Amino acid sequence: MKKNVVKIVIRLSVTIITVGLITTINSLADAQETTPILADITIDNKFKPDPLVIRGMSGSSVPASQVNGGNKTQTGTCSGFVDKDPNHNLKLLNKFDYLKIQVESPADTTIMIKGPGGTWCNDDLDGKNPGIVGEWLKGSYKIWVGSYEKGKSLPYTLKITEAK
Repeated sequence: MKKNVVKIVIRLSVTIITVGLITTINSLADAQETTPILADITIDNKFKPDPLVIRGMSGSSVPASQVNGGNKTQTGTCSGFVDKDPNHNLKLLNKFDYLKIQVESPADTTIMIKGPGGTWCNDDLDGKNPGIVGEWLKGSYKIWVGSYEKGKSLPYTLKITEAK
């Protein structure tokens, strides 16, 4: 009888350890699929996943117009406050006939992008969410996400897609 109890306890212990290991492995796998924060990004045509999603915190204390060296661009006014360094560095390995970069945030944010061919700023592409859409040249781009209140940081999601 005692041998049977010992076997049951051993089997139960092995089962509990196995379940614990499987749960831990699944948690680690899920953690690897989460969105990176403030990542440098390199993409090529037909990148996966599409949309590519990166999280970050917007804003700082430097006027976007000061970082840009001016206030107006073809895509909008450089408004809000940003950090002197970009939030993201984006490298495009090829030309994109269509690419959309959009910020989603619970608060009003701005975007400024510097790269081959110039600087682009935007405030409200979709509601209060800024973005830049169009044809993109091969090369390196710096992306700033700004806040309207000096020194205030806001969480955001940056989405990059080739889908129209």
